[in-house]
Amino acid sequence: MLVGAAGFRSGLPSRYDADPYIPLRMHHASPGDVAGQALPMIDFKSLTPDAIARGCEAAMRACDDGVAAIVATPPDRRTFANTLVALEHAADHVQQAGGQYAFMAYVAEDDALRETARAWEQRLDKYGVELAFREDLYAAIREFAATPEAAALTGEARRLLDFTLRDYRRNGFELPKEQREKVRALMDRLVELGTAFRKAIDEWDDGIVVDREQLAGMPDRWIDGLKKVEQDGRTRYRVSLDYPEIMPFMDNAESGDLRRELFLKNQNKGGEGNVKVLEEAIALRAEIARLLGYDSWAAYVVEKRMAKRPEHVERFLLDLEGKLSAKARIDMEALSRAKRARSGDPEVHVWDWWYETNLLLKTEYAVDDFEVAQYFPLQRCIEGLFLVTQELLGIRYEPATGAPVWHEDVQAFDIFESDGDRPFARFYMDLFPRPNKFGHAAAFPLRSGRLLPDGSYQQPASAIVANFTKPTPGAPSLLRHTEVVTFFHEFGHILHQTLTKARFLEFAGSSTERDFVEAPSQMLEHWVWDRDVLRRFARHHETGEPLPDDLLDAMVRAKNLSSGIANLRQLFFARLDFTLHSPGFDGDTTRAVRELYPVTGFPYPEGTHFQSGFGHLFGYDAGYYGYLWSRVFGDDMFTRFEAAGVLDRATGLEYRRAVLERGGSVDGDELVRGFLGREPNSDAFLRDLGLEVPAAGPSP
Repeated sequence: MLVGAAGFRSGLPSRYDADPYIPLRMHHASPGDVAGQALPMIDFKSLTPDAIARGCEAAMRACDDGVAAIVATPPDRRTFANTLVALEHAADHVQQAGGQYAFMAYVAEDDALRETARAWEQRLDKYGVELAFREDLYAAIREFAATPEAAALTGEARRLLDFTLRDYRRNGFELPKEQREKVRALMDRLVELGTAFRKAIDEWDDGIVVDREQLAGMPDRWIDGLKKVEQDGRTRYRVSLDYPEIMPFMDNAESGDLRRELFLKNQNKGGEGNVKVLEEAIALRAEIARLLGYDSWAAYVVEKRMAKRPEHVERFLLDLEGKLSAKARIDMEALSRAKRARSGDPEVHVWDWWYETNLLLKTEYAVDDFEVAQYFPLQRCIEGLFLVTQELLGIRYEPATGAPVWHEDVQAFDIFESDGDRPFARFYMDLFPRPNKFGHAAAFPLRSGRLLPDGSYQQPASAIVANFTKPTPGAPSLLRHTEVVTFFHEFGHILHQTLTKARFLEFAGSSTERDFVEAPSQMLEHWVWDRDVLRRFARHHETGEPLPDDLLDAMVRAKNLSSGIANLRQLFFARLDFTLHSPGFDGDTTRAVRELYPVTGFPYPEGTHFQSGFGHLFGYDAGYYGYLWSRVFGDDMFTRFEAAGVLDRATGLEYRRAVLERGGSVDGDELVRGFLGREPNSDAFLRDLGLEVPAAGPSP
């Protein structure tokens, strides 16, 4: 979770965004003017539970020492460097421990290592809460804020001081001590609940076991990759809830009964115990907001976002719902007609719409998801992703030979300027599933960039974690086009995190407003629909033939098939999340799901509690709307590339400087205006959904 004190992220930084500072005179050097400083990462491969404990304990001691020095500084000697910058440096120890040691909770194969990392993730988070509520540290910040130097601050330094004071206010430092201590205790409990909630989801293991003939519609290559179960003298196959298995199954399995069974199991991921954990957390959030003077957790959260006020979010979601509902009705009618013509039954259930949509793709658009996957072997996709981003942004990737990794499947790469001879950042790719690994796709910051005392820049490091089908000796890893989109999306976060030039860790990389942070990643998705880009890397894994033009044309024509249904589902998630954290919520999350489920266009599936497995309710609490909100800006930014050419280096470099390098050092809407040279609007967003564009599409 994100906790106060100067906005520092305690423990493990949020999936997708980044973190890590030192007393120095920093008003001379610019991050772009100096060579990067190579700092070694920990030796992931040799980690033990004891090593994790020692590393995290050492980080907290180092932070304690740094804070003690800040507190001991006499008021008349207070400076920006020995107070605010020193605090960032102290917190960096803890955040790097979170980004490397606690990160093992999501990727470690060894049970003891993973459990130890999870326990230390919670301890680091609680330490961050403790740091955020230290009265002596707050007094030191207030002493500096009263100095002439503080009054003269400008730019990023001024922003850092303002954000620090804002976050102390949001932690209750304008309240009586008794109330502030209560806020702190509640935040501590939220840390515990968040850890428990994520653990229950990550370790949930369920699925269906079927005979091979029940897998009609699924290709042999996919079936052969399933876990085999011997029962009653015959070999059966287990389809799990891991997305490389459940997603293709829901798209292609002919058995509606089995799709229903697997769907309902997925809707109960995490278990009923997680419902109780979630409801306790929501109640605690509401209590924290009330103590701090807000009418809801939604109001507390949105204050720091682009949206600023809950009513702006509510208006955006309701306006979008009206537009999407019209498209969803058209989508549903098309699916119903096709199903009636095929089977005589026009009813499309919620567990049917993926299958019926995919069937229309195959029949009316001649797009077979598995046929398309033949042209996207993973290695070619990596090459294509690298080619596009290197060419566009003026950078170069090279394998980081000998870099420590946490699993044999993990690859490490260093990033250079295209004409440079020294790396300035590193990223890791952990792309294949394994037991108890983080079950979806995300970018994890391991270390953030920041300006160092000697004028050099700390090298950022990030990891993309995904669960694509693992290659075997007889078969390559083939990505469905939706997985290629996911791959480019998550790599957009990696670029945001590693190309940062922000001076302070508070603003480094994807440390932007949460309702803007997805925009750079959502924008990068557009490249996997471009003909010229796909010609560079989409080739048949056996013949080497490029993706046929007629198949790509069909994919583009079908891009918005069921887009209304798909986006209404996203809007339902956003509305539910916001409702759970707004005034009037009665504490019963299942009732809220049931009441809002009609937004999806489908009846509520009785006996389910999908919220127990909806991991975004911790971390994106009252902020899930940001996926749709930020897409408006991502789609609008892409219009610059549409006009100049999707591989235009000049536009790419301008985007790198104007958006990626600046991170959160200015507000997101200012970043977008600076890059576009005009006010943003929603025209491109609406067009991309296949909706009619009004005369002047408003921005959110």
